[in-house]
Amino acid sequence: MSNVANQVMWNRLISIVEEQAQALVRTAFSTSVREAGDLSAGVYDVRGQMLAQAVTGTPGHVNAMADAVAHFMRRIGVDTMAEGDVYITNDPWEGTGHLHDITVVTPSFHKGQMVGFFACTAHIVDIGGRGFGADAASVYEEGLYLPIMRLMDRGTVDETLIRIIRGNVREPDQLVGDIYALATCNEIGHRRLVEMMEEFTLDDLEGIGGFILENSHRATVERIAALPPAQAEGWMRIDGFDAPIDLHVQLALEDERVVCTFDGTSGIDKKGINVPLVYTKAYACYALKCAIAPEIPNNAASLAPFEISAPEGSILNAVHPAPVALRHVIGHMVPDTVYDALDKILPGVVPAEGAGTLCNFQVSLRPRTDGVAAPDAVRSEVLTFNSGGSGARPSLDGMSATAFPSGVMTMPIEATEHAGPVIIWRKELRPDSGGAGQYRGGLGQFMEVGAQEGHEFDLQAMFDRVDYPARGRQGGATGAPTTIARSDGGAMRGKGKQFVPHGARVMLAFPGGAGYGAVAERDPALVKRDLARGYITADAARDDYGLSEAEISAVTDAVAKGEWT
Repeated sequence: MSNVANQVMWNRLISIVEEQAQALVRTAFSTSVREAGDLSAGVYDVRGQMLAQAVTGTPGHVNAMADAVAHFMRRIGVDTMAEGDVYITNDPWEGTGHLHDITVVTPSFHKGQMVGFFACTAHIVDIGGRGFGADAASVYEEGLYLPIMRLMDRGTVDETLIRIIRGNVREPDQLVGDIYALATCNEIGHRRLVEMMEEFTLDDLEGIGGFILENSHRATVERIAALPPAQAEGWMRIDGFDAPIDLHVQLALEDERVVCTFDGTSGIDKKGINVPLVYTKAYACYALKCAIAPEIPNNAASLAPFEISAPEGSILNAVHPAPVALRHVIGHMVPDTVYDALDKILPGVVPAEGAGTLCNFQVSLRPRTDGVAAPDAVRSEVLTFNSGGSGARPSLDGMSATAFPSGVMTMPIEATEHAGPVIIWRKELRPDSGGAGQYRGGLGQFMEVGAQEGHEFDLQAMFDRVDYPARGRQGGATGAPTTIARSDGGAMRGKGKQFVPHGARVMLAFPGGAGYGAVAERDPALVKRDLARGYITADAARDDYGLSEAEISAVTDAVAKGEWT
C-alpha cells in the first residue's frame, strides 16, 4: 500500500472507533456515559497493541485500557477465542482502576481469521457493595468483582453471569443495559472494520498496523529528542481522606524516552482513594504527551516512550486488596504533579494547577424515615459529574467549570433530575474563584442539592482541594478552595458517605483554577471584561487587580445601562 492509502486507512480507523464510542453514548443506560462521556473505545491488532482510540472518552479509561487487551488474551487464551465471543471484566488492576468501570473486549474476525480486537470501557453508576465512595477498607467491600471471563461464548450470553450481576447491584436493569451497550458498540466497530478491509482488499491489519505504530513511535521519539536532556522533581500536597497525601515525582528527559518515577509518594491509604499503577500510568502519560507530543495520535507506540513507575505499596501503586473506588480523586492530581517538575525544565509550556479531580457526588435517595413518606417516594441512585476550574495557561485564561485532565462533560441539571428524585436548586459559576494572575484561573461552580418532598438521602462526597487549593505558576495566585456545608448547619466532609435529613440541602462551592504570571501584568481591559461578565467582583477588581473606584463604577454603570460590549 502507498503512504497515501495507509494514511487514509489510519484516519478511517480513528473514525471507526469514534463511531464505536458514539454508539455507546447513544445506547448506554447510565447518565455518566450518555451525558458526561465517561467512556473509552479503541481498536487493537492481534498482539493486543492499541492502534487507534476514539476522541470521545477520558485519558484514564483510554490509556489504562491500552494495557487491558493483553490481560484478556492471557486470561482467556487466544487459541480458545472464536467468532461471536465477547469478554468482560471490572478488575481494577487488569482493567481501568476500579470496580465501577466495566471493560468489554471483542475479538474481530474476517474471512474466518482473527484480525484484531475492539475494546470499550464505561463507568457504571452502581456495582453493589458500599456504593461509589471512599468508605471501604478493602476492595472486597466496594462491589461485585468480575474476573476476566466470557460474557458471550460464540454468540450465546452467559445467563448465569447475568443473574449473578442482577442479584448483587442496586440498579440491575441499568447495569445489564450498559453491558449490552458495551458489547453492541464493539460490534459496530467490528462491522465498520470489515467494511474497510473489504474496500481496501485487506486480509489482515499487519500492514496498516505496522505503518501506524512505526510512524507514531518515530514521531514521538523525535519530539523527545528535540528537547534538552534534563531532570527535575515535582511535588503536590492534597487533602486525602483523614490525613494529607504527598505526591512526589522525579522526571528525566532522555534521548528517546521520558522516565517518570514517583518515589517518596505517600503510602496506601486505609480508605478507598488508592490508585492502581495502571491508572497512574494513564494520567502521567497523558500529561507528558499533552506537553511534548500533543498532535501525535494516541496508540501503543506513541505511549511507549513514556516510562512510568511508582513504588509498590504507595498510593500511586496500590496492590490488591487495597480499596480503590475513588482512584480518580488522587489519579487526576498526577498531571499537575508532573507539570510541577516539567515547568522547571520547559518553562512557559504547562498550565498552572487546576481543580484536578472531578467534583463528583452520588446521591442515594430513599423515602424519609423521620415521618410519613409520600406514597410516590422511591429509592434511587443518582451520580452527577461536575467540574471546578482549570488552571490558567501560559498565554490564556483557565477554562471555567471544565474537567482537566479527565475531559468528561458536566452533566446538565435536567439529566440529573430525570435520573431520580433529586433537585438541583442552584448551579452557577463562582465569582472570584479563579486565581489572579497575568492570566486568570478558570472559575469553579456553586451547587445546591436537595431531594424531592418526602425523601432523605446519603451524599457520597468525592471532593478534594478543601485544604490545599490549586497553586499558581510563575507568580500567579492560588485558586479558591472547595467548601461543603449543610443548609441546617450540619457539618460535612470533603469525602465519604454523609446523611442529609428530609428538607435539608447541601451547599457546595467547587474549586477554581490557579493563575499564571504576575497579576500586575494582566491587561486592564481583561480585568474590566471579567468584572462586566461577573467573573470577578468589584472587591477583587480593586484589591487583586488595582482597578480604581472610578474605573469600577464606569464598568458597572455601563453594564446596568446595557452599554457594555
